[in-house]
Amino acid sequence: METRILEELQKIEETENVKIMMAVESGSRAWGFESPDSDYDVRFIYIRKPEDYLKLEGIRDVIEWKLDETLDINGWDLKKALQLLYKSNPTIFEWCASPIIYFSREEFNWLKELLPEYFSVKKSLYHYLRMAERNYKTYLKFEDVQVKKYLYVLRPLLAAKWIAEKKSAPPVLFEELAEAELENELKAEMEKLLEIKKITPEVGTIPKIQKFHDYIEKTLSEIKEAAETAEEKTKEWEKLNQLFLKMISEGRE
Repeated sequence: METRILEELQKIEETENVKIMMAVESGSRAWGFESPDSDYDVRFIYIRKPEDYLKLEGIRDVIEWKLDETLDINGWDLKKALQLLYKSNPTIFEWCASPIIYFSREEFNWLKELLPEYFSVKKSLYHYLRMAERNYKTYLKFEDVQVKKYLYVLRPLLAAKWIAEKKSAPPVLFEELAEAELENELKAEMEKLLEIKKITPEVGTIPKIQKFHDYIEKTLSEIKEAAETAEEKTKEWEKLNQLFLKMISEGRE
């Protein structure tokens, strides 16, 4: 599959006349709990020619390349990615920390060097809190629950706990998050859940696990309080502007 993904990335560069600076896996495969029938969520950031960024009519800042039963490939323009980094968008941090990197160039390292300066504890806490709350209210209020939905609630919850405690971007791998943040009395139950997830189709269900529901409700309350009291620091555009100019000049050579 990696060979096919690299072939698709090359087609994107040739067809769209762009330079891809990085391409990674996002979603359940990057998190480490994919199902047997999980697709591949490939995400990339690309750079256009300098003159493209000067067009009066503007340019589209997203490339949606492929979506089928196996592959989901799309990417963001460099300018969009840096604007979202200024806002401390957690997606950028997750892409850059993905343990599965399909392709990267030197520009990817330039970007990663700036990440810590634009990380916002408050915005990130609210992002993961809303994600956990939404999934909990939508998917876990039944007696039979899809296995993956437990993980789709617990992962953002544990990421938020990491942020509240360590004031830094959380790791992408779920097992690393669980080892660091999950209470010891739930770890054995979590290991069982992960084993079930890896052999169960995407829509597979299990009976409700009350221990997890109690833990989720308690932790949601704790994270909400942490988000409300977190301080927000002012960020400057200058370093991002400098990086953008460097990438579209040196990065396109």
